[in-house]
Amino acid sequence: RFVVSYNYMRIGILTLPLHTNYGGILQAYALQMVLERMGHQVVVFDTPNKISVPPLWKFPLSIGKRTLKKIWGKSDRIFVEHYQNKIRPVITQNILPFVDGKIHRKVIRKFSELSSNDYDAIVVGSDQIWRSIYFIPMWGRQPMEDAYLDFTKGWNIKRISYAASFGTDNWEYNKKQTLQCKAALQNFDAVSVREENGVKLCKQYFDVDALHVLDPTMLLDVSDYIELFRQKQTPKSKGTLLDYVLDETEELQNLIQKVASDKNMVPFAVNNPYEDDDTKPLGQRIKPSVETWLRGFYDADFVITDSFHACVFSIIFKKQFIVVGNKERGMARFESLLRMFGLEDRLVSTDADIEKLPLIDYDAVYGKYGKWKKKALAFLKKSLGE
Repeated sequence: RFVVSYNYMRIGILTLPLHTNYGGILQAYALQMVLERMGHQVVVFDTPNKISVPPLWKFPLSIGKRTLKKIWGKSDRIFVEHYQNKIRPVITQNILPFVDGKIHRKVIRKFSELSSNDYDAIVVGSDQIWRSIYFIPMWGRQPMEDAYLDFTKGWNIKRISYAASFGTDNWEYNKKQTLQCKAALQNFDAVSVREENGVKLCKQYFDVDALHVLDPTMLLDVSDYIELFRQKQTPKSKGTLLDYVLDETEELQNLIQKVASDKNMVPFAVNNPYEDDDTKPLGQRIKPSVETWLRGFYDADFVITDSFHACVFSIIFKKQFIVVGNKERGMARFESLLRMFGLEDRLVSTDADIEKLPLIDYDAVYGKYGKWKKKALAFLKKSLGE
């Protein structure tokens, strides 16, 4: 536990929307917990920053589908209503109780609804909060500069970024965004980023010195996560080889089966592959709970994944693991994380010979982990004036 601060502050956390992303939910929860244990009052801003309707290219497909249903004498809901009001709440019915029960969130439509009188500080982060593809000014999304607290002009507050991520090595901002975000970031009291390349990007494009720190989930102890699924009496996982894959391919499935056979393990998953399958009944598309997701790492003897936060939790739970690189989701995050702990060899291709990989020495890994954690907590305390 952390030493309670006598410098009480009202803090808002600005992060990506809390939808169905396990890592996104848990990083917000972790940062909230860390700040609360320091003695502060904390709330997480939750905005409808993702579109609640499908992309335009799907509308013609929907019209054709609805026309055929009418010919067959079957009725169908309006397409937008079907997506917005029915599917997501059903799919997330196991996840929303965690968000509403564990995260102190303030649901807002726009950041301009917030008042300067309600907060002493706003912390931006973590996750890919500075990736421009999540801030396209259409379908109700916020403008990019809001992720840099541009809406707080004239406010007498502390502005801090904790482990903010660009998500990629490439610079994705246009010239206007770069200038606006640079001006906004100049008003920050302290800046930290999640990847080492983020330090370079902040200096090159914003002329700001940033500190490289841990993902917020790594600031809590493993016992904090174990307590979450023990409180819910989450049942034991049905396997020993955790397969947490976001983008399935035949090659990746072949790798999973090979590892399972070579290591005499039973593969199991903690995600629902049918979540986005419109052909399946809604009852088959429900996502497992956050606690079930966490329990999967606790029960696994080995983890295969293409997810950033699955890598993080493999380390937290001291599991042997490999991550298959996913260029579409950004490689910089994986490479930076693994370098922090000397685990670069865990990033592999689907044709890798896993048997040649040495076992992870978690005594050495946790030696590095402790230093990173001490550095991150010191940054937060200093930034908040403790």
